[in-house]
Amino acid sequence: MKEIKVTPPTNSLEPDNSTTRRRYMPGIDGLRALSVIAVIAYHLDLNWAPGGLIGVGIFFVLSGYLITDQIIQRWKQDRRFDLKDFWIRRARRLLPAMFVMLFVTAMWLLLFDRSRLAALQGDFLSSTLYFNNWWLIFHDVSYFESFGPPSPIGHLWSLAIEEQFYFIWPLVIIVGLRLAPQRGKLIVMCLTGAFLSALAMALIYQPGVDPSRVYYGTDTRAFALLIGAALALAWPSQNLTDKISRRSRYILDFSGAIGLITLILMIWRTNEYGQFLYYGGLVLVSILSAIVIAVLAHPASRLAKIMGCKPLRWIGVRSYSIYIWHYPVIILTNPTVDTGGFDGFRVLFQLGVSLLLASLSWKYIEEPIRQGLLGRWCTKLSIHLQFKIRPLFIFIAVPLIILSISCSSNLDTKISADPNTGTITNPDKNEHNVTLVPPQNIPTPVPVPVPVPVDPPKKPEPQPQVEEAGKGVTAIGDSVILDAAPYLQELLPGIVIDGKVGRQMSQAQEVVDKLRTKGKLGTRVIINLGTNGAFNSNQLRKLLISLEDVQQVVLVNTRVPKKWQNTVNTLLKKVALEFPNAMVVDWHSSSEGKDSYFYEDGVHLKREGAKSYAALVAKAIQKENQ
Repeated sequence: MKEIKVTPPTNSLEPDNSTTRRRYMPGIDGLRALSVIAVIAYHLDLNWAPGGLIGVGIFFVLSGYLITDQIIQRWKQDRRFDLKDFWIRRARRLLPAMFVMLFVTAMWLLLFDRSRLAALQGDFLSSTLYFNNWWLIFHDVSYFESFGPPSPIGHLWSLAIEEQFYFIWPLVIIVGLRLAPQRGKLIVMCLTGAFLSALAMALIYQPGVDPSRVYYGTDTRAFALLIGAALALAWPSQNLTDKISRRSRYILDFSGAIGLITLILMIWRTNEYGQFLYYGGLVLVSILSAIVIAVLAHPASRLAKIMGCKPLRWIGVRSYSIYIWHYPVIILTNPTVDTGGFDGFRVLFQLGVSLLLASLSWKYIEEPIRQGLLGRWCTKLSIHLQFKIRPLFIFIAVPLIILSISCSSNLDTKISADPNTGTITNPDKNEHNVTLVPPQNIPTPVPVPVPVPVDPPKKPEPQPQVEEAGKGVTAIGDSVILDAAPYLQELLPGIVIDGKVGRQMSQAQEVVDKLRTKGKLGTRVIINLGTNGAFNSNQLRKLLISLEDVQQVVLVNTRVPKKWQNTVNTLLKKVALEFPNAMVVDWHSSSEGKDSYFYEDGVHLKREGAKSYAALVAKAIQKENQ
């Protein structure tokens, strides 16, 4: 029998197991690589990975499996589990790299965008203390539909869920091992918890409404961790042997390949706005992930050897570093307004910087600290701290240092007035300065005589009758339609405009019904919705069915620098084909490359953009009239 090489774990989700010898599973690192690649592709808005967010779900299942596997192994050896040692090793493994990333991000914002740093104080504190996901939930921060520059540390919500699991789950499983040591009962316990979690997601989720609550929640995402834990109880890594029959090996690899291919297809075909993910899709991801993990953990698996190839293993080993660094790099290097479409050079630059920072973090921070660098530093510097104080410093002192950097930006956020110019400024607001001009003694201007023209004025030429151009036209939309409203009224006099900031497609039917009741719904209806979030085909189809009695429905697609842009535009085009009175006006293509049309959020229209938008919509209405 071949000697099995034992290598200490080297990446984020594999427990730091310096005292328990474990079989190294290179295929698991390959799966980590696939997961982090999917997440990065999703954050880069690459068209081939709209479902890349399921990479986080795969990570959750891995965490549940590896942590529970470690606890079970240690319990079998010693009939006990040292919780304090486990928590300290988890902190030593995860916190230093994250704190360095937070420090660098805070310093960058302090130097280049202080007002933004001040707005992110709560995010920094909640991230360092691992309750960021609940902070985002309680402050109604959307993962999918938020405007303005995204938080460069907005991805840390998933690490908060994992750390909460690392703190609570060992207590639960140890109690379970004492009270019900039979594996069958513990597996049932895990699967029952997973079922309740999945049920909570399905019950709390509301179709057509921002799904951030169920996406962020520890309660609604725990099923992935618990399915991984159940796998560890049923499939402990140390009990697996490479001495299996050829038929069993075939079944093993075939099952893993089917599971892996299905996960890749879901990364390619699903997206965060469909109901499927929240009504069982993410549970399916967890089950498929568990099947793949079971195969990759088996020493007889050929698939594990393929997934454990050197390039994937290199990425997988550094997956934690890559995950924590890639998002701030992407967010801080993306332009505020970008109507130019995909920029391959920028994507390559972001990938290169992310991998470089991750490599440096892994080599000079994570591995040295995991090997005891902090302890050696303390000895060399003659800092005689008790062992209990060191983790206290990590958990409290370092977060306070990071928070103090973000708080320092508040020094410049107080409203101040220049005594000479009277200008009142507030850097927290990126809009306009208010200028107070003191009253002055302004001399009365001397009237200038106007010469009388020699020739009598010509009679004005008759103007075309355009007073009725907008009669019978109703526009329903959000803040974008409000930006263009003055120019629509100029081009289509008599148009009825019903716009509201933040309006979603889910509210459109109510607006249509009210306008129809009041007799203000015209025979030609303009719909501009989708700026504030995605919707599903059933919502749009239901709205268009209610408008089948009108002559023309103009659906204006959207330009918004958010992930739902392509989803909205594709859906509008697809559903409009089902209704003969519906057409799509392509504002997205018309505004491509026109950064000057938009304010800094890349959505709301300046004068030039509003005039262009109005002209495009008016042309569609007038063309139909002709």
